[in-house]
Amino acid sequence: MCSGRVDLAHVFRAFSRGADGVFLGACHLNECNYITHGNYHALTMVNIGKKILEHLKLNPERLRIQFMSGAEAGLFVESVNDFVKKVKELGPLGKSEGLDEQALKFKLETTTKIIPYVRLVERERLRMPPMSEEEYHKFFAGDELGRLFKEAIADKLAMSQIVALLREKPLPTGEIAKMLGLTPSEVSKYLNTSSRQGLVRYDEGCKCYALA
Repeated sequence: MCSGRVDLAHVFRAFSRGADGVFLGACHLNECNYITHGNYHALTMVNIGKKILEHLKLNPERLRIQFMSGAEAGLFVESVNDFVKKVKELGPLGKSEGLDEQALKFKLETTTKIIPYVRLVERERLRMPPMSEEEYHKFFAGDELGRLFKEAIADKLAMSQIVALLREKPLPTGEIAKMLGLTPSEVSKYLNTSSRQGLVRYDEGCKCYALA
């Protein structure tokens, strides 16, 4: 299967089902068997996945891509063994990052729900022309990508998490902020946006927000 067919949904499904790390093997860049540059798409997907993991306070090194050909069995074995060693050093997903099982499940579930949206963002705003791996990593580590990630993905994830919390029960702004590790002003901004979209409403009776 072409590495370009691997989706963030596959990655986060693996994490949700107990995987402590995800390894993706791909053809060398500029050596796509299908002439579709699928390995470049895979590299973009992995870089976005790493940004999301970092945003969730999960170690981004739990996701790795390695470029190799079908004739490089030695490189495959070496790469997999190195990744397994790294994942063992990191320990169980969430636990070594200080998250309990419930908090980890919440983060992964709310992230999975916005993956179709992330896919659209990638296609419309992050689809890059073929270039070197070093240039790709430089772009994804740059300020411009950081700004785009914040406004297009991180904000969407925050609203997804808020809606998930309000699905359980109405909550005041301060409690939502405490539960998500955000400031009250950040939560107010997300609540105002969600309110305009018809997702949440302010309940005067309990002085808190609830699903619309």
